[in-house]
Amino acid sequence: MCQLLGMNSAQPADTRFSFTGFAQRGGATDSHGDGFGIGFFENKVCRLFIDNQPAASSPVADLIKHYPIKSKNVISHIRKATQGGAMQLENCHPFLRELCGRHWLFAHNGDLKDYAPVPGKRYQPIGETDSELAFCELMEAIINIEDGHGACPEELSFAVIARVTERIAAHGVFNYLLSNGKFMVVHCSTNLYVLQREWPFAQAELIDADMRMDFSLTNSLDDRIAIVATQPLTHGENWRKLEAGDLLLLRDGQVVRETKLHVSDEVKAKNAANLACV
Repeated sequence: MCQLLGMNSAQPADTRFSFTGFAQRGGATDSHGDGFGIGFFENKVCRLFIDNQPAASSPVADLIKHYPIKSKNVISHIRKATQGGAMQLENCHPFLRELCGRHWLFAHNGDLKDYAPVPGKRYQPIGETDSELAFCELMEAIINIEDGHGACPEELSFAVIARVTERIAAHGVFNYLLSNGKFMVVHCSTNLYVLQREWPFAQAELIDADMRMDFSLTNSLDDRIAIVATQPLTHGENWRKLEAGDLLLLRDGQVVRETKLHVSDEVKAKNAANLACV
């Protein structure tokens, strides 16, 4: 399966340290070699980079490692194809759509079985993945709660996302990250970890690359950063493992809302079996 990396912060932050380790899993320290992508929000607009080459050897990924883009919301994905053409660019995550006058970004790790939602009126997939189908279904549900002024109230958005997520997750593994540049939604089916970096900052060492960082030298009292990853990226930091059904809302570098979605015993067993085969 694929792997996810997300960042939500109180102040625009540089993700090159985390991405350097994460990209190694795309064909070097792990076998996720069917493409990668990363999106950086700048207010309402997302700067998106995707490539159908492995992240560990992609020139685009190398550019990102040396490009000091600062953002409050970042989503990245390295792909190991389960559905859709293995090396097609249109099947690379994250996927991007417009809603309520903002870009929305989505990336999924998992595999949905017997999943065939009714096609929406506005959002259609470009590629062949179950992931993009799920994104389109989520977007169709959220657009129905516009307040008449082109805005989507955050609390209502989270409630609708929870309801649709629970329905989609009944089809299999549905770990995902979703952001509109203001907040980030995180859902766990099997494997996702969350880390919060805040004052007093400490040192960290990447698991997948020979690189260390002393965040006390680069971050200030006002900085607060939440990192989400399929597997921990660093040694020496307190990564929290999420449980199946956990749905989180991140804003300004912290979890501001959290709920537990229903997961049937059948889905738990299927997800455990899928995880054992990864």
